[in-house]
Amino acid sequence: MRALTYQGKRDVRVETVPDPRFQNPTDVIVRITSTGICGSDLHLYEVLGPYLDPGDILGHEPMGIVEETGPEVTAVAAGDRVVIPFNVSCGHCYMCDQGLHSQCETTQVRERGTGASLFGYTKLYGQIPGGQAEYLRVPFGNDLPIKVPHGPADDRFVYLSDVLPTAWQAVEYANIPPGGSVTVLGLGPIGAMAARIALHRGADLVIGVDLVPERLDRAGSYGATCLDLRRHGKDLGDAVRDLTDGRGTDAVIDAVGMEAHGSPVAEAAHTAVGLLPGALAQRMMEKVGTDRLAALHTAVDLVRRGGTISVSGVYGGSADPMPMLTLFDKQIQLRMGQANVKRWVDDLLPLLTDDDPLGVDSFATHHLPLEEGPKAYETFRHKKDGMIKTLLVP
Repeated sequence: MRALTYQGKRDVRVETVPDPRFQNPTDVIVRITSTGICGSDLHLYEVLGPYLDPGDILGHEPMGIVEETGPEVTAVAAGDRVVIPFNVSCGHCYMCDQGLHSQCETTQVRERGTGASLFGYTKLYGQIPGGQAEYLRVPFGNDLPIKVPHGPADDRFVYLSDVLPTAWQAVEYANIPPGGSVTVLGLGPIGAMAARIALHRGADLVIGVDLVPERLDRAGSYGATCLDLRRHGKDLGDAVRDLTDGRGTDAVIDAVGMEAHGSPVAEAAHTAVGLLPGALAQRMMEKVGTDRLAALHTAVDLVRRGGTISVSGVYGGSADPMPMLTLFDKQIQLRMGQANVKRWVDDLLPLLTDDDPLGVDSFATHHLPLEEGPKAYETFRHKKDGMIKTLLVP
């Protein structure tokens, strides 16, 4: 089959690789019909190379048609249409029973001290082949696939794999009071969808912050009050307080994470780590903070006293400095973590109707053949061509 593979920093290629095979009697093989490129994929492209091997198949936002099922699979059958969550979760362990599928005890990567395995996402999370490919082996076939109806285009359902549950959890964790306010830092796919969900769930004021004009325009068209970081810069906190009676918003969602673009120091640190031998680079990332923390520090500034910060953007450094004095003084609550995809599916499925209240049918800015994946990664990295969300079609 054809699959998009990691070959080195900023080097991904579509290659012919062996077709997936059953490993367990509850496996299913899915023929992929659409698969997204996520901002987290850029972390692999840029920063997390020390945890990848050449030839690893990337991608964790797929959906498609069940081709074959293992002998113990009864929940889905060949021909069923399914979305695959990015968490590889068993559905029955203690953590899954708590709705913490991203902490699944069956697939935790204990040798790394990390949570549940993820599709297409490094040795830190199981090194399981991903979904930017023609076919995908999916374990836990009776519990993991999300069965969806035939009919609407893939765009209606594919975001159940990551974007929708990640954005929903970001808003849930933000604990926005009824009629309250939230600032969303970063209007990429997760931030943009979080802004839409916050408005849908009753927030009176959703402030979106970014520096890419296309992202600002798109969020504004869905009702967000947008602030251009290029204009406000260090005065962003004052601009937010001006809109909120001098207090700051009830909550802030950090949808940026460890993105280094626009931060010369952080980008230089990422580059330096990427040039080290693999084992040494891993130790550096595990023991030394290499993140750009501007977004998180900004969140601390923007949130009102007694408010909540919800972090959905991925951070990677284990020794990053936190402004503990300010967090304590402002009595800020902080929630974060990988989205627990299956936890939120029942909340989201009723919204994926022809009425399309979250605008999923038009959410993708680009639909491209899988073979153009390498070019799409480069375009997405540079935020060119108005690219905000891309779906690859094998």
